[in-house]
Amino acid sequence: MVKIHKLDKQDRPREKLISNGEKNLSDIELLQIIIGSGVQGADVTKISRQIKKLLDFTSYKPTLSQLSEIKGVSDATATKLVALFELAGRNNITDITVRTPEDIVAQVPELRTAKQEHLVVLTLDGANRLIEKRIISIGTLNSSLVHPREVFADAITDRAASIIVIHNHPSGTLEPSDADTEITKRLQQSGKLLGINLLDHIVITKNDYTSILQ
Repeated sequence: MVKIHKLDKQDRPREKLISNGEKNLSDIELLQIIIGSGVQGADVTKISRQIKKLLDFTSYKPTLSQLSEIKGVSDATATKLVALFELAGRNNITDITVRTPEDIVAQVPELRTAKQEHLVVLTLDGANRLIEKRIISIGTLNSSLVHPREVFADAITDRAASIIVIHNHPSGTLEPSDADTEITKRLQQSGKLLGINLLDHIVITKNDYTSILQ
């Protein structure tokens, strides 16, 4: 592991950002810039790698206590990082409002022609603004494979107020299957326990769509 001060000047994170732009830096290099310097026994690269592992583990929602356990992370650095990721999370919300089945279908045009079944989850804030769209599974859906844990995991990380579930029927059959209905019931029940409402479950085909809940 080469220490920053031993790198050629043009290869150091700050200089690389100035000359090449922030998108050309790795996550480790971005963290090195934020942290600034290391401490005896833990240089900035080592600290950055440990922080990156924590970020991956917590889905970029580290706590002050978790960060403070890393050698070389001061209270000032820990609070700076927590504030930074909180701010980034708040600004991850889009200006797209999703309220009607038509709004929902507009977010997944690719599902109309998909050859396999895809389960997509939209996470929404309290004003029904879209936070994120994610593919949760690909393949034939059934209640044993689609577990609420996978569906709600990212919604919890997003601090979503509600979710919308969409999946396609490549066969063209619009009628929800028994498995579709069972999955919907399980997700409704889980959502009530978690405080994250299931607003709708849409089945989409090439030419049409239907709502299981509305």
